[in-house]
Amino acid sequence: MSKDSISIDYYTDILCVWAYFAQIKVDELKGEFAGRVHLNAHFITLFGNTEVKIGQGYQDGGFSGYSRHVRELGRHFPHVEIHPEIWTRNIPASSMPVHLTLKAVQLLEAQGRFTHVGSAGRSAFEALTWRLRQGFFRDLQNIARWEVLCEHMQALEIPVDAVQQTLDDGSAYAALALDADEHRNRMIEGSPTWIMNEGRQRLYGNVGYRAIAANVQELLERDIDLPDWC
Repeated sequence: MSKDSISIDYYTDILCVWAYFAQIKVDELKGEFAGRVHLNAHFITLFGNTEVKIGQGYQDGGFSGYSRHVRELGRHFPHVEIHPEIWTRNIPASSMPVHLTLKAVQLLEAQGRFTHVGSAGRSAFEALTWRLRQGFFRDLQNIARWEVLCEHMQALEIPVDAVQQTLDDGSAYAALALDADEHRNRMIEGSPTWIMNEGRQRLYGNVGYRAIAANVQELLERDIDLPDWC
């Protein structure tokens, strides 16, 4: 007897270019295994202080050097667009305001507070996450700014007042704190990271889609509650 579905914990930082590249793999996975794969999105704060991480920490030229690096990587992934001034203008100071807002939307969606579904079969949370990645990498928006976040939420008809309430009462902070705890406890190495099979299988970084799909297929076909010998 095979499994009807599996859950995958998916960890990213919104400002991670590899997670931006990987969205096509997420979409393909959901299409190929429609209804059989449930992706649980979590956020890890790799870009919590971009001045320290990149401006001071990127040894090959700070922000300008990192901009060059990201643009060079982008040439290998023509399915997405990278703005020519990425990481040199409108630079978010931190990914944390974005993560916090997204956790608020994720919580409200889980509570059934709204039912809007975005394009390509994405939930409102998934659609907002993708819009914000594009807003930064393609459109050079400072997505850490509240007015920019509100603009994207309003475009998806996400109730900004409800999101603000979730921020005000601490619920979104609590959810983001849980993600931070998991980041430490599960020793997540970076973004994106896929964790499945109750933590026994993990894929990290620029992993090819076929490798991800093969892991998923193997788990779906495995007999329930039987040990695996290999």
